[in-house]
Amino acid sequence: MSEIKENKKTAKIADYTPRLKALYKEKVLAALLKEMKVKSVMAVPKMDKIVINIGVADAREDIKFLDIAKEDLAVISGQAAQVRRAKKSISNFKLREGMPIGVKTTLRGDKMYEFFDRFVNIVSPRIRDFQGFNPKGFDGRGNLNVGLKEHYVFPEIDVEKSPKAHGMNITFATTAKNDNDGRLLMEFMGFPFRKGTVK
Repeated sequence: MSEIKENKKTAKIADYTPRLKALYKEKVLAALLKEMKVKSVMAVPKMDKIVINIGVADAREDIKFLDIAKEDLAVISGQAAQVRRAKKSISNFKLREGMPIGVKTTLRGDKMYEFFDRFVNIVSPRIRDFQGFNPKGFDGRGNLNVGLKEHYVFPEIDVEKSPKAHGMNITFATTAKNDNDGRLLMEFMGFPFRKGTVK
């Protein structure tokens, strides 16, 4: 009997599709085909991955800050975070090659869509005086970079366990060939860009 229940549970998990993944397939894809005036779905951009970085300058003085940031990023992203290390020594910043300087994680597939959904609908409205993200934050290849001043905007973070606020950089990587196509994709996916900014 328990085996039947377990099989049903596994089937439910297998059938689950993130809301924004379904939105892309059911509405965004068709809208982009029309807007871009292309006939092949292969020419339409899609989300590729989301890379989240947290810099931890305090790790130079006390390694425990790195461990806390690593745990925080794992809670935010739903998967283990990797330690980023300095690629070269910079004496002005008291930086030695190989020294831990931050943590990062890369989301793909369902976890990517889940994070995107939470970021747009739950996290963004929690940013103080939020009026939308700058649509000029693209890198020339259709990928959007967003900076956050503190990671406390994520409701998963326990301020008591994480007493130090950390800035974050989030890269929304797409398969778009240029910034305009990348922006179109993000707009159709519901990304909150600032209104009235010249494109």
